[in-house]
Amino acid sequence: VRMTGEYPYSMKGKVINVQKTLWFTKENNNEPVDLRTDPDYTGRVTYQCDEKACTLKITDLRQRDSAVYKFRFITNQAGGRFTGSPGVTLSVTDLQLQVFRSTVQQDSTWAKLKCQSTCSPDHTTYIWYKNGQIQRETSSSFYYTFISPADRVSCAVKGHEKFPSPSVLTLNLYHPNLPSVSVSPSEIVEGSSVTLTCSSDANPAANYTWYKENEESPKASGQIFTITDIRAEHSGNYYCEVQNSLGRHNNTLHLTVVTREFIVSFLSISLNLVLIVRTPEFRSSSHRGAGRPGLKFSQVRDSCMDQTDQTPIPSFLVLFQCL
Repeated sequence: VRMTGEYPYSMKGKVINVQKTLWFTKENNNEPVDLRTDPDYTGRVTYQCDEKACTLKITDLRQRDSAVYKFRFITNQAGGRFTGSPGVTLSVTDLQLQVFRSTVQQDSTWAKLKCQSTCSPDHTTYIWYKNGQIQRETSSSFYYTFISPADRVSCAVKGHEKFPSPSVLTLNLYHPNLPSVSVSPSEIVEGSSVTLTCSSDANPAANYTWYKENEESPKASGQIFTITDIRAEHSGNYYCEVQNSLGRHNNTLHLTVVTREFIVSFLSISLNLVLIVRTPEFRSSSHRGAGRPGLKFSQVRDSCMDQTDQTPIPSFLVLFQCL
């Protein structure tokens, strides 16, 4: 790749003497690091400069070369340090081979493949390889073919055959299975943190997305969805959708959030039922519960009586107090 930076021959009627030119992507203590001295570019950059311009050439491009490149020149004038802005943005991407659709037969797979890059020049010719051997050249990035088990397929852009895509082993391609969904903890209390987990088997690997029922926007991406400080309004159905290039599947779970007010109320009722008549050393003991003022319990053989009105209390309420 080549990039060119230009600078004026003169400024305000004075001839400029350019003393130094450089290209950089990084700075060290606010000083640009010349690409010619940057270890990441050793042996791969050259400058071709004249009185008005300086061209940077980078060979053996790599994906990590993606960066913003800026040109700087230094003159003999006071304050004569100038940097081009905003610079040149370089994006280097690897080709990726995707499987869009396949039909598995007894001894082979009919597959639709795509050779994909974020940078797709016009009039590109694609070269398709199977087990390292050229199969076909196409003007389309799509390719339909029969593939036997254990075949490895890759693609490259013509003119850049030294940089093919990673090979794809096409054996056993299938859409996602019905995902398994779970929630932890199983008892959800308002204010706590809850984790939803989704898993499925697919080849190629599937992408995971979480949704709440009747809401269009996704809640989260990935197998794990965590809700912190959960509230009652979080209650409802949540479903996990798994998708790869061959298909999609989803599964649903239901969340019920218990409010703290309900727990406190239930605990209060329970405490009123837990009476203190426990010890056989005393013939009787008393407890005035908040629920029924004046309630007095006597230890008797078969029942407990409300000493206020002598009304028997149902035995199932006091079974563990009346012994």
